[in-house]
Amino acid sequence: MIYTIIFGLLLVLAVYFFSRIGRKKVKPFPKHWHPLLMGHVLFYRNLPKAKQVVFQERMMQFLSEVYIDGVQLELEELDKILIAASAVIPVFGFEEWHYTNLSGILLYPDYFNEDLEFDSKGQLRNIGGLVGSGRFEKQMILSKKALYHGFANTTDKSNTGIHEFVHLIDKIDDVTDGVPERLLKHQYTIPWLKLIHKEMEAINDNHSDIRKYGGTNEAEFFAVASEYFFERPDLLKKKHPELYKMLVECFRQEPSSGNNYG
Repeated sequence: MIYTIIFGLLLVLAVYFFSRIGRKKVKPFPKHWHPLLMGHVLFYRNLPKAKQVVFQERMMQFLSEVYIDGVQLELEELDKILIAASAVIPVFGFEEWHYTNLSGILLYPDYFNEDLEFDSKGQLRNIGGLVGSGRFEKQMILSKKALYHGFANTTDKSNTGIHEFVHLIDKIDDVTDGVPERLLKHQYTIPWLKLIHKEMEAINDNHSDIRKYGGTNEAEFFAVASEYFFERPDLLKKKHPELYKMLVECFRQEPSSGNNYG
């Protein structure tokens, strides 16, 4: 199985680089994608029409820069839409953003295990997504089931696609440590770390409604808190006002008020 994955990743890289040769412009946004976004992406649905057009442009820019391939599945339009939306949502507050640390995405049909196997029997398969390192550098693997669940359930404070792209944002300075230096102004670094540790302590003492996985380490806390921020902004603002305020500064967005600055 592992050799199949390696071959698939090499294929993604090869097609990605060859596909960039001669590319001159971003493809236009397919008009029939708008109702799909309206039906599946709450963040997009809450945007005013002018901002929706910007969101569409950002999606197409992302799709022109990253190659997506399916593993034992045929890619559907909605797969690409939800992946691109996951990428755009956390950086929508920035006029321009390029995931320079991502070249290819592999979409699996189901959750997978630590050996990157999704069709194994009798083994725990609980990973919905991961950002690669080492020989898998600049690669992302996503479970289609987890990706769709994140957008279908708008009340559970979690979204696998957003979670993994937040890891990429964190990692853009080459260190995945929960401190997104490209997003967070220097004066906020120490207060942010103090806040992270306070919130992680509450999670691990069972005194928080933030998903328990957020208590694993600083990087996972940042990704889990970001999911909460984009999925249930009003609830986060009510229950964790200090954390909400810090994430508003970080992402340059205030989704609870519909004030998305992108």
